[in-house]
Amino acid sequence: MAVETELKFRVAAHDLRSLAGWRIPGGKIGVRSDSDLVSTYFDTGKHKLRRHGLTLRVRQNGDTNIQTVKSANGAGLGRGEWEAEIKNSAPDLREADGSPLAPLASGKLRRKLKPVFKTSVHRTIVPIRTRRSEVELAIDRGRIVAGHRASPIEELELELKSGRLTDLFRIARAIERRSGAELDLRSKSDRGYGLAQGSEEQVVFADPIELDADMTASEAFRVIARGTVRHFSGNADAVRNLDPEGVHQMRVGLRRLRAAISLFAKVLPHARTGAVKRELKWLTGELAPAREIDVFIKEQVEPITLDRALSRGGEAIKDEFGEKRAHAFARAKKAVNSERFRRLPVDTLEWIELKPASPAKHGDVPIEKFATDVLHRRTRKARKEGQRLDRLSPRARHKLRIRIKKIRYAVDFFEGLFPAKRERKRLKRLSSHLKKIQDALGALNDFVAHRKMALAAALQAPRRNRRARALAAGVVVGREDEAVKPLMKTALKEARRLQVA
Repeated sequence: MAVETELKFRVAAHDLRSLAGWRIPGGKIGVRSDSDLVSTYFDTGKHKLRRHGLTLRVRQNGDTNIQTVKSANGAGLGRGEWEAEIKNSAPDLREADGSPLAPLASGKLRRKLKPVFKTSVHRTIVPIRTRRSEVELAIDRGRIVAGHRASPIEELELELKSGRLTDLFRIARAIERRSGAELDLRSKSDRGYGLAQGSEEQVVFADPIELDADMTASEAFRVIARGTVRHFSGNADAVRNLDPEGVHQMRVGLRRLRAAISLFAKVLPHARTGAVKRELKWLTGELAPAREIDVFIKEQVEPITLDRALSRGGEAIKDEFGEKRAHAFARAKKAVNSERFRRLPVDTLEWIELKPASPAKHGDVPIEKFATDVLHRRTRKARKEGQRLDRLSPRARHKLRIRIKKIRYAVDFFEGLFPAKRERKRLKRLSSHLKKIQDALGALNDFVAHRKMALAAALQAPRRNRRARALAAGVVVGREDEAVKPLMKTALKEARRLQVA
């Protein structure tokens, strides 16, 4: 098995062409080579291999057919790759021995395999040598074809052949500054499957987190953090397309990473952590208005417009906040199109991957022990604070909701470490209680924001429809006030039930 350590970027076509002859600062350029590669990706009709985190590819390079099995890309810089030369252009599962595909390689699977999509690429390889490292720059131009759909390939990959990760990131940053290259953690197979399903620009959801019990806390953090970077950065196009779910999922990815940083605070080095947290907070803030106004319109204003007696005021409020929503989504798009955003995933990945010169005090703690301690400690604290939930201010309730959300993320991150039936049942029960509290407190938190928006809509209304808008806004506030007591009761009841063991 080979392990690739690489960073992939997408680049505009006119910038891509100029990179092959560009002198890399601090690097010596080797002899350039070119080739034409045609690759066919195989899977079953229900994409069984993809569900197992695998890709199966047969690449034609001249008269040679190379079969490649790759493990799930995730957001990691390293991924497993198993290659074998085969006679024909169809997969030969006998050559999958020793790879993760081997346990699935039955006769039944062989009969069900079929081409899903194909890539045709002209590849330019440029070796780069620094004093301590060898890096390969691969520039790909071509296209992906899935059925009647096609999409261009305009990307570059930097692969660390030997040496230091710091050199890989230094070269990556130089290329990003010169060409406006944007880190793209999607593989060609990710794009191909998306195209086969109807759209490349699908919203990206969180990948399952898979931790091994023999990992240290530091190693587990890197696995979790890579997945969250893939989650938020993978939704850049959806945000550019003004997709509300894309905005939501980018925010979820950012929150998951920020939660992981909080959960593993004792493990992380202080150097650069503060800077990464500030940039994540900046992007979260740029997305927040779009999500908040969108939820207000869909959940509070649109139902009002269906009531004949309130429709005039409701429509007026909807028009006003429709404009505000458009501005908020434009703000989110501007943030994602900025140079500051382009730097963020690269800087964050570098911070995740590079080990500090002096390891953190708790970094070598076994992840099972670390996870158990985190869940017990945070759950006890949340349960204690939840006992006086009805006496907390809206701000304190909001802080408690964030703590509850972090415990839910911790359960999601760590549940694979506890395979015993009794443990899984206990974690499932804990997650259920946490979700009910989070939903109740989330609704209460939304009420505070919605009240401000509804009152502003009434007080700032033009004279011609001021009364209608005031009536509609009053109904929004009244309905939410009516829902406060049962929500508070639910949150209190569930908080008393919180326990890990």
